[in-house]
Amino acid sequence: MSRKILVLKGSPREKGNSSVLADHVAAGARMSGAQVESIFLQNLSIHPCDGCDFCVETGACVIKDDMQPIYPKLLAADALVFASPIYWFTYSAQLKTCIDRMYAVWNFKKDIFKGKPIGILLSYGDDDLESSGGINAVHTFETMVRFLQADIAGIVHGSMSDVGDADKRPELLEQARQLGVRLAG
Repeated sequence: MSRKILVLKGSPREKGNSSVLADHVAAGARMSGAQVESIFLQNLSIHPCDGCDFCVETGACVIKDDMQPIYPKLLAADALVFASPIYWFTYSAQLKTCIDRMYAVWNFKKDIFKGKPIGILLSYGDDDLESSGGINAVHTFETMVRFLQADIAGIVHGSMSDVGDADKRPELLEQARQLGVRLAG
């Protein structure tokens, strides 16, 4: 049975550099027989968690928005990919809001992410991971993944400021494709 991979694209640009990397992860995974679904978060209406903890009691989030159809996809996924540009020294608000709302599904099934491979894709405009603030996103993901008892399958990142820069970085595109192959395995 093929693995199901869910890709969450946190860029506000549909063809932004982190989205291009995510497309290459998806291509590598599909070539290896995986089923891949990519969700472009910018087009969705996902409200912030309001901390009501209703999900602790019921396993369901009371906020009825575009996060609701993502919950069953998170439950069904064998692997996850988080893709984001670095905005103000960490990943985008679109991705952060979605991750915060994952609290509800985690409360429903505490071990949902245990052992699950997770891929991370980051693009940034500065020269390197440190000065761009991308290192903050990496540390946040590492802490989150450790808490969830999941596994980081790989992190692909690079300096790509303008739309289209990812296409000029064949080594990063290949790293992304190889990450997809690993996630499919």
